[in-house]
Amino acid sequence: MDYPKISIITVVFNDARNLSSTIQSVKGLSYPNVEYIVVDGDSTDGSVEIIKENAELISQWISEPDHGLYDAMNKGLDMASGEYVWFINAGDEPGAPGVLEKIFGKGEKADIYYGETMLIDDEGNEIGLRRLSPPENLNWRHFRHGMLVGHQSFIPAREVVKKYDLRFKFSADFDWCLYALRNASNIRNTHMVLSHFREGGLTKQNIIPGLKERFRIMVKNFGFFSTLAAHIIIAPKFFYFWLKNKRF
Repeated sequence: MDYPKISIITVVFNDARNLSSTIQSVKGLSYPNVEYIVVDGDSTDGSVEIIKENAELISQWISEPDHGLYDAMNKGLDMASGEYVWFINAGDEPGAPGVLEKIFGKGEKADIYYGETMLIDDEGNEIGLRRLSPPENLNWRHFRHGMLVGHQSFIPAREVVKKYDLRFKFSADFDWCLYALRNASNIRNTHMVLSHFREGGLTKQNIIPGLKERFRIMVKNFGFFSTLAAHIIIAPKFFYFWLKNKRF
């Protein structure tokens, strides 16, 4: 079996506790052709020591100052040599040890693979699936209704992605996934939970600025009036779920 190389990229900054669990979860993958890259933003909390302790599991790593999350993720893209890229940042985990084999063990290659995301708490306990579920047959137009696929459950071929747009501080992942979808011709639903996402992080801490950025991205891709009409439906559902469940 010709297993394509998958570049798994972990970005971290002062998150030693979660970094350790993420590295161990990547270590537990059974897939035979993984390139593991860790990009640290010059942490001072022991994250670098954890990276060094696990150096035999890591193909490449750097620790240096950056200009935020998406700048660090761009560094990871520059370092990646795999046919596919998969961002499993500190705190995130692959959905299961055999998830990549189930995707790529069939000998078929799509431009993008996507699936569900399971939210977990600080102790790693499952909270529930994301509020938004991916459609059966995803295409770029679906993002008019929001980011229907979690960034951690989105595995694109490197040839269909670009660098993250650093003009967006909180929603560059939305723009990045949308760009990839527009450039892909073969998009596969895995019908699996591809990742565990630890609730919190940059987006949750900056909900309103993030939503404003997403609105701008949607206007750029779908037009102002189409985006405004979509938000008449999206906004009430979002805030109702947020108030009821304290998550999104």
